[in-house]
Amino acid sequence: MSDEQNSENQHAPGSEHAQEENRLIALRREKLAEIRRQRQAFPNDFQRQDSAADLIDQFDQASAEELKDKAVQVRVAGRIMRQRGPFTVIQDGSGQIQLYMNNKSFPEEQAAQLKALDLGDIIGVSGEVFKTQKGELSIRVAEFQLLTKSLRPLPDKHKGLTDTEIRYRQRYVDLIVNEESRRVFRLRSDIVRAIRDYFDEHGFMEVETPMMQVIPGGATARPFITHHNALDQDMYLRIAPELYLKRLVVGGFEKVYELNRNFRNEGLSTRHNPEFTMLEFYQAYARYQDLMDLTEDLFRQVAEKVLGSTSFNYQGVELDFAQPFARKTVVETIVENCQGASAERLADKESAAQLADELEVEFDPAWPLGKIVMEIFDQRVEAALQQPTFVTQYPIEVSPLARRNEENPDVTDRFELIIGGRELANGFSELNDPEDQAERFKAQVEQKDAGDQEAMHFDADYIAALEYGMPPTAGEGIGIDRLVMLLTDSASIKDVLLFPHLRPQLKGE
Repeated sequence: MSDEQNSENQHAPGSEHAQEENRLIALRREKLAEIRRQRQAFPNDFQRQDSAADLIDQFDQASAEELKDKAVQVRVAGRIMRQRGPFTVIQDGSGQIQLYMNNKSFPEEQAAQLKALDLGDIIGVSGEVFKTQKGELSIRVAEFQLLTKSLRPLPDKHKGLTDTEIRYRQRYVDLIVNEESRRVFRLRSDIVRAIRDYFDEHGFMEVETPMMQVIPGGATARPFITHHNALDQDMYLRIAPELYLKRLVVGGFEKVYELNRNFRNEGLSTRHNPEFTMLEFYQAYARYQDLMDLTEDLFRQVAEKVLGSTSFNYQGVELDFAQPFARKTVVETIVENCQGASAERLADKESAAQLADELEVEFDPAWPLGKIVMEIFDQRVEAALQQPTFVTQYPIEVSPLARRNEENPDVTDRFELIIGGRELANGFSELNDPEDQAERFKAQVEQKDAGDQEAMHFDADYIAALEYGMPPTAGEGIGIDRLVMLLTDSASIKDVLLFPHLRPQLKGE
């Protein structure tokens, strides 16, 4: 082990640490310069044949005698993570494996190269699989080659990368040193694949819709604005694909879904990122009750497929997707969770506003009744709903694209799925009456003119599509990032995004 590697375990606070890191980087650059003088510094001719995980699967249970008799020759490559005397541990995309590299067994030139290796360097090796006296599966290296010189030292092997800010800003380092981070993102990939499999197996067609739109629609949110130079036209990054997907239902594709990136010009938090992944799907001749059934089955099957169980823990709360999900109206959840609330008080604007004051809910007195009721729910109820709960009958004022409830026209045939105190899904029976939809759009435009930057635009082409006729349809959006948070027991959305958006660093940070 080089002197530098010993130094990497010595951390000093503040500027002293930065100076030490700069010194180590300078040492590594000197080594790289010497390599350049002697040979190709970044060769690309090593042919890897084996992975760490495959070797462990094949030989970890074999005895030392069996391995000696077989004399299995392997070729692996990976990043140096630990060094202890002649033993070196390398890490590839599948895991870690130990090497035995005794400099006395190499020619003088290679022995010198071995001594100059640092933690973080990427090497390729060939040799024979064997078991140490302690029974550790290892490779007795006959030849090795430096493939990539690491110019920056890795974090302390004992402390790891514990600064969350650095973990998010330098995700590549986080992935190198934190197995838990790698596990989360492997699970994320598994979750997305399981969702695709589910919808493909249920007869849905995956489609793609525009990410740059002339009119942003499909949700109430503040959009990002860009400009198309050739057209000399402002455009918007999509806040949702909903209106395009429903155009496809009009066109005759009766079951469609899209795994899409959405962009909303909103703040940063543990559950919000301006750029996020959504699943949206639409099914003709279905009602919102059908989508609640589908969603419950989807969550159950995805959990079973990726976790091996429908029961798991999220932030100290035990959840079991095998149990039926609760189904309650917005009003019922408020009455159950807010002192002084009743269905009668929530049916009148003046009494609902008085209740909001009693509960210290922030709201605008100019808001209509439905929006005040939803503000009570958002601020005082949602976080209390830990177990899976379908919340139904959302007010018409906050559901501009949902079908009115036939028994109570003040609410809609809409639901949100709340788990762990946050919304994971939003679905409803779609509004397919073009005249009603046009009136709702006009009401949204009035709200926008009054200063609501999240209100919708009037989309005349979408109205034209509805005028051709959209069959009775139900649609839903599911937040993939929040679902991944749930199934990986992650507290923050930043933990499940490879490259989350962060506030700019100030000078000196």
